[in-house]
Amino acid sequence: MPDNTVVLLTNPMHPDGEAILAPHVRLITAPDAQPDTLRKWAREADGIIVRAKLPDDIVDHAPRLKAMVRHGVGLDFIPVAAATARGIAVANLPGSNTNAVAEYVMSALMHLRRPLYKLNDRLRREGWGAARGSAEDLSELKASTLGILGVGTIGRRIAAIARDGFGMQLLGTSSRKGSVPLGIEEVGLGELFTRSDAVVVCCALTEQTRGIVNRELLGSMRPHAVLVNVSRGAVIDTPALIDALRSNRLGGAALDVFDVQPLPPDNALFDCPNLLLTPHTAGITATSSRAMAVGSAQEMLRILRGEVPRNLVNPACKAQ
Repeated sequence: MPDNTVVLLTNPMHPDGEAILAPHVRLITAPDAQPDTLRKWAREADGIIVRAKLPDDIVDHAPRLKAMVRHGVGLDFIPVAAATARGIAVANLPGSNTNAVAEYVMSALMHLRRPLYKLNDRLRREGWGAARGSAEDLSELKASTLGILGVGTIGRRIAAIARDGFGMQLLGTSSRKGSVPLGIEEVGLGELFTRSDAVVVCCALTEQTRGIVNRELLGSMRPHAVLVNVSRGAVIDTPALIDALRSNRLGGAALDVFDVQPLPPDNALFDCPNLLLTPHTAGITATSSRAMAVGSAQEMLRILRGEVPRNLVNPACKAQ
């Protein structure tokens, strides 16, 4: 590749990833992830490693661009169709943060179903007897029913942990009918919500899934049921979820993704009861961050050298 090859990082990455790239390219890191900033810094980039949503018109501002590599899995951060039309290769890293997300889901379920922090707080405030007595109000995951909306790579890993580790019963729904593996009962979307004690949303965001978890589905859930979203904020009707939580028609929820990110400090979600909020970090751990950095660096170098990446998501780009 040419000596003046430039790779733009939308956000800092693990140093092991930078170490792979540094001998071969000039690395630049955007000072922030605002659309205008990314447009400006993309002007001299031959490749972009993507950790923040790119503007839909980014390719119009990057005349040298040859590659965009997702530091992770979700492709909604990248204008894939526009890249394909310009002959720009796009790659991502399936499975790179699967276990991190699955562990997050189980942690969130434990937080909602058996919140040990409440026992800790009560023990410190009110003493041994009060804390011990309140433990009888908490429930186990064993033998409860987990519904998985989107039984892909992450959904299957969640299912394995929930079934083999906690003894949960499993329901699942997928856009590809008949693809749900053995051990998960395949059901329709409505039945998934009415029968589950907990629902995990881990489907990809598409035009078909946008707003799919609507007021009607939320209203059909059991009053004690909980909801965990590790998909995208737009998959859920947020005002309907807020209403369900405030009226105690839902047992609780955990959200890692939101309609607007970062989540504004005056957002109504902050005032909801029984709601766990995290800043889009379900897939981020020390382990997964290194894996995504190393993987995206390697994929970027493959593309810039004229090789086919391991996971090229837009093969049609080569025909442009």
